[in-house]
Amino acid sequence: MTLYDAVSDLPLRIDGYECAYPERETSSGFTRTTTVVSLSGDGKHGRGEDVTYDSEAHYALRDGGDDMRLDLTGAYTVDSFSERLSKLDLFFGKTPEQSVFRNYRRWAFESAALDLALKQAETNLAKQLNRAYEPVRFVVSTRLGEPPSAERIDAWLSRDSNLEFKLDPTPEWTEALAERLAATEAVRILDLKGLYEGTTVDQDADPALYESVLETFPDALIEDPKLTDETRPLFRGHESRVTWDYPIRDVESVESLPWEPEYLNIKPSRFGSIRSLLDALEYCQRKEIRCFGGGQFELDVGRQHLHALASLFYPDAPNDVAPSGYNDPEPENDLPSSPLSPPDRAEGIEWD
Repeated sequence: MTLYDAVSDLPLRIDGYECAYPERETSSGFTRTTTVVSLSGDGKHGRGEDVTYDSEAHYALRDGGDDMRLDLTGAYTVDSFSERLSKLDLFFGKTPEQSVFRNYRRWAFESAALDLALKQAETNLAKQLNRAYEPVRFVVSTRLGEPPSAERIDAWLSRDSNLEFKLDPTPEWTEALAERLAATEAVRILDLKGLYEGTTVDQDADPALYESVLETFPDALIEDPKLTDETRPLFRGHESRVTWDYPIRDVESVESLPWEPEYLNIKPSRFGSIRSLLDALEYCQRKEIRCFGGGQFELDVGRQHLHALASLFYPDAPNDVAPSGYNDPEPENDLPSSPLSPPDRAEGIEWD
């Protein structure tokens, strides 16, 4: 039986749904807006989070009235509900800024449906998959300011000397800064963001930057390099350190990578459907590809879902799923440390 087989036939009853629109400032200097979908049925509620990076798309859903409502009531299985979603335009005739946003919104409804189905069956994801929740190791993803400096890393380490980090190198990094960061021995992942297109974080291939991070951080994973005639030779002998994030959306996207990876960053919303995600996780297990979880500034239940999945599939990996309080401009002093302990009780996909 496949992972998807374990959940696909779960009965699901939907009586209606509501949406909420949390919004919060972030330490990366932008206002984050998401949509939390809450499906209800048989006295239970299942929730999922749309992490589309376009506040206007969330506002349109919020302010659209009946013109932006779906009729989802009825009896389904998890699989038949997914099939129904595949035929609906969740952007109601509007074209999202990026095509992957369609996956993000679909994931909100699919994860809410699975959450609801599990609760209606009075179980949780671990029991349904015949797995156990394990403590989740996490790293903190943070930017270093303008001009970049090690001050933010020093401040975090002064609060918790055991923290680990995922950082985004830029051409503005000096050699001294890179060496200073490497000296902390706390940097686990360096995201080159070389594969993004049409976003505010796009970064061109920079041979000098790539060579610097490879040499200065010999034990760190290097994420999403853009391979060109100039940069690809730099990675010869370092292929095992390269991990991929942005293009990973299904099994086929893994198979089309430049080489078979040893590590992958799994962001569930990029997959869109429960089937696509679970099939990819199963493929990685079969191929012995190690995975770690990735976050997208979730503000609500979406972060819980990341913790649950990491807990079940890659608990000991450098998961970029730090509790959302780590993304606040002024983080509180009582943030949890890594690893995160599993909850005493878990329902649906909820974990915290």
